[in-house]
Amino acid sequence: MKETIQSFLKDKFPHFISKEEEILTNLPTFFLKPEGIVPVLFALKTAPGIELNYLNDLTAIDWLGKKTPRFEVCYLLRSGNKSSTKVQFRVALEEDEQVPSIISIFKGANWPEREVYDLFGIRFAGHPRMDRLIMPDNFQGHPLRKDYPLEGFGQDYLVEDLLTIHLKEDMEA
Repeated sequence: MKETIQSFLKDKFPHFISKEEEILTNLPTFFLKPEGIVPVLFALKTAPGIELNYLNDLTAIDWLGKKTPRFEVCYLLRSGNKSSTKVQFRVALEEDEQVPSIISIFKGANWPEREVYDLFGIRFAGHPRMDRLIMPDNFQGHPLRKDYPLEGFGQDYLVEDLLTIHLKEDMEA
């Protein structure tokens, strides 16, 4: 399957391939430019013989100090028709760059994209609701970044806000 996808990308989308790098994994992995993620995934979802029509996972990696660009957004796709076919796509980003949302292709990307934003601070352009999913709205920073302090920034402000919210609710009742 790796060769099929590799030739498909080289024939139809050579301008969206960012680099060819061998990594130690049992998954075929392809590196794409941010602007190529939507057209490439859409084409691979519907391409006869490939049909990567299931978004298995969407996450990110923080390579702080090990690689540049700093972040990679990772998409793990598989074919619903051939359960053993899994392929990974990676998009490398600098700290303030955005990657286009793939919700138009995979509706199930909604929460994983919000989770990556919440925990890594990576924004997805065109996402209909790019706000926090796991951490409180007033949480400072993104806790899965490698430069995030282990003990946090001092989260006392969260408790104070919660107390204020609950006091107001109790007084109104």
